[in-house]
Amino acid sequence: MNELVNFLREESAVTTVEVILILVVLISLVVIFKGQIGGLVKGIMDKAVKQGNGV
Repeated sequence: MNELVNFLREESAVTTVEVILILVVLISLVVIFKGQIGGLVKGIMDKAVKQGNGV
């Protein structure tokens, strides 16, 4: 158990940097593809509403 705790303490700085980099990449992708993502979500919601009205 102590080995696991020591490992987590040792790697905490690297993990923080990795999480920040992943967040930056995800936010960048959302900004770049904002229009396409919005259109996709709208299409899915329209289809769900049509199928819901048919019930």
